[in-house]
Amino acid sequence: MAAYILRRLVQSALILLGVSFITFFLLYVLPADPVRQIAGRSATAQTVENIRQQLGLDQPFLVQYWRYLSGLVQGDFGRSYLQKSEVSVLIAARLPASLLLMAGAIFCELVLGLTMGIIAALRRGTAVDQSLMIASFVGVSAPQFVVGLLLLYVFAVQLGWFPIGGYGTLAHLVLPSATLGILGAGWYSRMMRSSMVEVLRQDYIRTARAKGLARRRILLRHALPNAILPIIAMIGIDIGIFMGGIVVVESVFGWPGIGQLAWQAIQRVDIPIIMGVTLVSACAIVLGNLLADLVTPFIDPRIKVR
Repeated sequence: MAAYILRRLVQSALILLGVSFITFFLLYVLPADPVRQIAGRSATAQTVENIRQQLGLDQPFLVQYWRYLSGLVQGDFGRSYLQKSEVSVLIAARLPASLLLMAGAIFCELVLGLTMGIIAALRRGTAVDQSLMIASFVGVSAPQFVVGLLLLYVFAVQLGWFPIGGYGTLAHLVLPSATLGILGAGWYSRMMRSSMVEVLRQDYIRTARAKGLARRRILLRHALPNAILPIIAMIGIDIGIFMGGIVVVESVFGWPGIGQLAWQAIQRVDIPIIMGVTLVSACAIVLGNLLADLVTPFIDPRIKVR
């Protein structure tokens, strides 16, 4: 186990190194000039050049990347060009809100998606199955801002059950979590249905039925632990997606997470913040997948970590 974890950590470090290099290179060749954003439209050419030299943006790409990587190894994510604050401080201030929203969204999509998938698999070929799969397809296809605005209009404006936006209480968390949960539940329901249908066809399920075991015990003890294995990997990926890819939902609900921070940085070409959020999201994906691989053997003892 220790050797496996060590090997995975080395692989994860190489992946993060590749992510940092590709992201830094794409930002380097970006047509937009961050120095112009800092200096303003009325700045003279000399002022622009002075700022460029102060930030080290006049250096070759490899020199800039090595300097950034050297600071990153020491835990220094750099300093925001426009907000004049350390990127690590800005991300740390937004991280609790993103983690809270991520937990709420994953909870909602698992409850909805797994329930729909299991029911569809048990009622395979019936009208219930078809209706649930159509609903999952609609959920997957619906744009985030449409679902968010619809939930806001119905449950916040018309019914007044929840606040329109903001952050701080459980009531503020419900609608943005439900928005992300509805969209993600479509993927989970389809995956769960396919996995459950395949498991229910296995010989050990037929043997359990022949022995006269109760249907609930067969489902919960034998079918569900095996059918849920592909879902665990999806959760690991969702962790990273929710960490940095929920810009639209955070904007609609006024949620102060790192997704909103990234969107503001992209608009202003604030490269240190963009790099910081990208690396934090990449770390979340890598750690999420590692945890998923480590948890899987405890769910199914037949799977061993090698």
